Amino acid sequence: MSRVALVTGGSRGIGAAISKELKEKGYSVAATYAGNDDAAAAFTAETGIKTYKWNVADYDSSKAGIAQVEADLGPVEIVVANAGITRDAPFHKMTPEQWHEVVDTNLTGVFNTVHPIWPGMRERKFGRIVVISSINGQKGQFAQVNYAATKAGDLGIVKSLAQEGARANITANAICPGYIGTDMVMAVPEKVRESIIAQIPAGRLGEPEEIARAVAFLVADDAGFINGSTISANGAQFFV
Repeated sequence: MSRVALVTGGSRGIGAAISKELKEKGYSVAATYAGNDDAAAAFTAETGIKTYKWNVADYDSSKAGIAQVEADLGPVEIVVANAGITRDAPFHKMTPEQWHEVVDTNLTGVFNTVHPIWPGMRERKFGRIVVISSINGQKGQFAQVNYAATKAGDLGIVKSLAQEGARANITANAICPGYIGTDMVMAVPEKVRESIIAQIPAGRLGEPEEIARAVAFLVADDAGFINGSTISANGAQFFV
């Protein structure tokens, strides 16, 4: 029986690439989404990967959604916490609502996703957790105090879970993508996109599939000694 992988925000962008890659590797994949029913239906029609709708910012919804996934597919042994949002504004203009929306989804959402699954991982003595953080959680970014804070916090979650889970063969690692050629990035004006690429020594945007392959490496059974680590996938734009 193949291992069950849960990918939050798994029907679009980087998340969709991760879901597809894991399915190709033989995992049983469940992809979550928050609101775009049409995109989720199209994704399932294209890939055969079942999608589940819930808001990762809500613990009870996450717990109920995970229970449904496990009823359908079996115990979740792999978690890819990818769901995230932005509500950008310079700090002096940022509202409490913009702060809390991002914190609730990008930081608390990781807790809400992993916490209900953690006891089963400990009991079965196996688990793989990958959190998709960001280059901006490592270096900060203008007008993203809320986003950068959550993505930096995600790295703290990973390092702590790694220490708690290691003896139970549970690993927790993070990937910090740089600028990736998702629909959102490709939709910005060409001049803006060119200015972004000019900051990347590799001279190009990353591809969602490159992040997906890094996830597949980290969740493999053979990656058990890689724990609490952060992979920076940014084309040499920033070094930690």
